[in-house]
Amino acid sequence: MKPQNKLKKLGCAAIAAAAFAVTLPVAQAEDTLFIPSLTYRTGPFAGGGIPFADGFADYFNMLNERDGGIGGAKLIVEECETAYNTQKGVECYEATKDKGALAYNPLSTGITLALIPKAPVDEIPVFSMGYGLSAAAIGEKFPWTFVYPTTYWNQLSSILKYIDANGGLKDQKVGFIYLDVGYGKEPLPLLENLSGTMGFELAKYPVGVKEMQNQSAQWLNVRKDKPDWMIMWGWGAMNPTAVKEAAKIRYPLDRFIGNWWAGSHNDLKAVGKPGKGYMAANFSGIGQDFPAVQDILKHVVEKGNSKVASADDVGNVLYNRGMFNAVILAEAIKVAQEMTGKAAITGADMRVGLENINLDEARLKELGLEGFTGPIKGSCADHEGAGSVFLQQWNGEDWEKVTDLIEPMNDTVRPLLEEAADKYVSDKPDWEGQTCT
Repeated sequence: MKPQNKLKKLGCAAIAAAAFAVTLPVAQAEDTLFIPSLTYRTGPFAGGGIPFADGFADYFNMLNERDGGIGGAKLIVEECETAYNTQKGVECYEATKDKGALAYNPLSTGITLALIPKAPVDEIPVFSMGYGLSAAAIGEKFPWTFVYPTTYWNQLSSILKYIDANGGLKDQKVGFIYLDVGYGKEPLPLLENLSGTMGFELAKYPVGVKEMQNQSAQWLNVRKDKPDWMIMWGWGAMNPTAVKEAAKIRYPLDRFIGNWWAGSHNDLKAVGKPGKGYMAANFSGIGQDFPAVQDILKHVVEKGNSKVASADDVGNVLYNRGMFNAVILAEAIKVAQEMTGKAAITGADMRVGLENINLDEARLKELGLEGFTGPIKGSCADHEGAGSVFLQQWNGEDWEKVTDLIEPMNDTVRPLLEEAADKYVSDKPDWEGQTCT
């Protein structure tokens, strides 16, 4: 019987309680931990993929150099280039899954959707950090997929909550400009639902991949429609183009809010001063003023063991987000080791570790990340954490954090996520969930 079936019968709480009774692991000389890294250092979105991959690799490298790995087991990070292409992503998965892969970070909604059905079969969890399928937040339906610290849907709810607190949403017109692929369309069901319940008018502006650098038609419509607020689900070259077009038509940039993939340094450095005022959501700290980041500089970058073009790139938005992706996985490895008594854990062990992480404020401080993000607590039922986001604003030269953490409208969003999860599995009779107690 597969571990997933056992979980379905016994429930996660009983498994976790038994697991914590195991003594701490003792590492053997040959113990290693294999972390596949699906990167896109090439292709149309390489500008975002490169810093993320650098931060991801550098954190694990730092743990090897500073701590000798995790629990005495060295970390092996192997990159496989996807160019943000779903087929290539699946090929990378198939080429690396039998090397002892502990988890996959697809870095693409398309690749995520392709890997979700494979995860329970191969018993390797999928960790799509704040992206991918929002319904995967429901742990009972998706035992092998995790979306910490929050979903696209709850992120959108935090953005709408900010707008509502700054002038109100009722009878307002909200424009939504988005990359016309699975990623950009992902939050539409929630946005359409909330437009009815919160009383705002929704105007949609899809941007095809081939139109990313030519959005004149979309922004002509924005000028005609005169939305009170604009929200963007963009990526790659779409982002600076949109901000430039908004500035060109004199749209008030402090009413233009991007999601966390539309607020990198690469995006706004390409715009410069004309982008002053533009805002974006974020859930990971900016800059180098964190002890963990300083340890990366000391143990990795200064020794020439990083791929970053310059030490100044360390601390940028997407570098830190890639690093944070590694932080969550590293914490899950540590928890799984403690729960199983093994240093060299499996993908199935990693799944349980991910369900039991507790990155509270005290633990974040221990990791050298005090004030870097909001707390994240996993559970059998909650594979999201329903974390908060903050908004950052471009000052013409750099990003500045301009709000405190904004809690999502989880009471509103969670039932909708449950409905979406039910819908996802409704036509999959062999789909196996789990019982959470």
